[in-house]
Amino acid sequence: MAANFRTLEITVISAENLQLDRKPIKTNASVTVRTDTNSQFRTTDRDTEGGAYPRWNEKLVLDLPTHSKSITVEVQCKTAYGVRTFGTATVPASDFVGAYVPEGYPHFLSYRLRDYKGERNGVINISVRMKVPEMYACASSTTSSHSRMGFPAAGNHSFGGGVAIGVPVWYGAYQKNY
Repeated sequence: MAANFRTLEITVISAENLQLDRKPIKTNASVTVRTDTNSQFRTTDRDTEGGAYPRWNEKLVLDLPTHSKSITVEVQCKTAYGVRTFGTATVPASDFVGAYVPEGYPHFLSYRLRDYKGERNGVINISVRMKVPEMYACASSTTSSHSRMGFPAAGNHSFGGGVAIGVPVWYGAYQKNY
């Protein structure tokens, strides 16, 4: 039975040149990540020191429905009038699903933030990794002979005589093993 969602591990790294009413923000910026169906969202803690260049380095785990086409990243700031969203970016799912990087590898992405008028308002830096289901993950135990991959390397043992590993590399429509 196929899963109806993909689990994403989104690391909100930092932001650059954030402004509120054309003035650099001082403190209290946070980030909310939402699915395009708005069924789920996660929010970082507030950055109290970074000002217009906040850093979070915070991991958020989100279940993305398989039919979703994007996630939305919103940067917010707590002001005297409440919490205001001052920058939004839409991240297409095609930027971190499929392509040339295998599932489970992180995609480091930077996106231009836009305010409610559609004007530029800084940049958000994130990392997105699709969590691989356990049945597809490689065994990490080296105590069992079944967990080793590859073939014994013949010839020169000066480099430890270890194991030769073939890594599939996709180039265009053809797969080559190196």
